[in-house]
Amino acid sequence: MKRSVLVMIFLVCLGSLGHCQDSLSEKPGSPDEVESADESTIRANVKSYIEAFNSGNATALANHWTEGGDYLPPGGEKIVGQEALQKFFSEYFQGTKGAQLEVDVTSIELLSPRVAKERGVARVTGTDEPADETTYEAIHVKTGDAWKIDSIREQAVARPASHYEKLQELEWMIGSWVDADEESEVDTICRWTPNGNFIVRSFKAFIGDGLDFEGTQVIGWDPARETIRSWTFDSDGGFGAGRWTRAGNEWTVSSLHVLPDGRRASSTDIYELLDQNTVRFQSIARQVDGELLPNIKPVTVVRSTDE
Repeated sequence: MKRSVLVMIFLVCLGSLGHCQDSLSEKPGSPDEVESADESTIRANVKSYIEAFNSGNATALANHWTEGGDYLPPGGEKIVGQEALQKFFSEYFQGTKGAQLEVDVTSIELLSPRVAKERGVARVTGTDEPADETTYEAIHVKTGDAWKIDSIREQAVARPASHYEKLQELEWMIGSWVDADEESEVDTICRWTPNGNFIVRSFKAFIGDGLDFEGTQVIGWDPARETIRSWTFDSDGGFGAGRWTRAGNEWTVSSLHVLPDGRRASSTDIYELLDQNTVRFQSIARQVDGELLPNIKPVTVVRSTDE
C-alpha cells in the first residue's frame, strides 16, 4: 500500500476572507465575523487531524470526514464513507509504523459560507522509505456548526530522475577493459561511486614492461546543462572536460583539454558499443593550439577476462 494514498489532510484556510470597508463590518453577526469563526474552527480541526494521524488514531481521522466523504488517491480507487476510511487508516497504521504527516498549503478559496476549497502539497515522513509527496485539492463543507472534509483529490508529485538514473545508459562501462597489441597495453577500470552519482574510470598505459601514463576520469550528470559531462586528469599534469551525447549504440565525447605546458587542445572521441564486452574506440578532429593532428584510428577494446 503506497503511503501517498494515506495523505488524508485537513487543510487550513489561510487566504484572506475579505475586509468590509464601512462601519457595518464591526457589528456583531457580520459576514467577516462569521468567516473568522469558521477559519478558527478549521484551524483547530487541522491541528487535531494531524495529531490523530501522527498518533495512528484511525477512528479520530475518519471522524473528520462527512458520512459520505470520499478520497481519490493517485492512480487508485475511490474510498467512500467514514466506515471505509476508518478501515483504510486502520490497515495502514497496522502496516506502517512512525508515519508523520506534513502539509504546505499553497492556496485557499472560500466558495460560499459553507464550502471551502484548498490546494497544497502534502508529505508523509518518518518511515523507512523516502518521503511520499503529493499535491491535493480538498473540499470542506460546514454541516451544522462543524467543518468536515467532503472530498480530497490527490496526485503524486513527479520525482526528478536521480543522477544515477541519468547515467544508467553508461552501465555497460562498469568493469575492467583492455586494449593491447605487441608494443603497448591500456588497462581501464570503471566503477560507480558509493552514492551512484558518478562513474569513475581509472586508466593505465604500459609500454613494454613499464608504466608510461595513467589518469582518472569522472563522469557525471550536469543538471544545469542537462547533459552528461566528464572531467579527466592525467599523470603528466594535463586535464580536460567533455560533453557526452548518444546516437543509438554510439557515444560521442566532445572534449577540451589543457596540456601540461599550457597549450589548449580539443578532440572528438567516439565509443561504439559492439556488444556488452566489446567497444570500438577512435579519436578524431584532434587539435593543439589550432593545429590539426592525425586521427587515432579505430581500435577494439574488450572486457577483461580477469574480472
